[in-house]
Amino acid sequence: MTVKNLCTGIQHIGIPTKDMNASLSFYQSLGFEIAHSNIVPGSNDHVNFLKLHNLVMEVYESKEAIGAYGAIEHVAIDVTDIEETYKIICEKGLNTLNDEIHFLPFWTNGVKYFTIEGPNKEKVEFSQFL
Repeated sequence: MTVKNLCTGIQHIGIPTKDMNASLSFYQSLGFEIAHSNIVPGSNDHVNFLKLHNLVMEVYESKEAIGAYGAIEHVAIDVTDIEETYKIICEKGLNTLNDEIHFLPFWTNGVKYFTIEGPNKEKVEFSQFL
């Protein structure tokens, strides 16, 4: 099994924001609709998944949002088996952030994910809807 065999495409693009209302207004003016909204567990930070056809943007509140070019924080790749993907990534020595599989109670049944770092300091998240 390879990582490629487990990936089905881009799940979402993660964008941090200091102004959720401005972000929602902007993306909604482009035709995006709120597909899912939640509070990040352990915080009061809001997260919204905005959808336009098959493109999903995760816009989430963050005090560390830089508000400059290069502000996209991560690209999430949809996988069919998060545990198997994690195992392969670790075996290849690509778990550069020493991340573990996390769970969030988002969407219908939750989501599991982990993140690695690319060679340009980009974050690549592997994510599976449950």
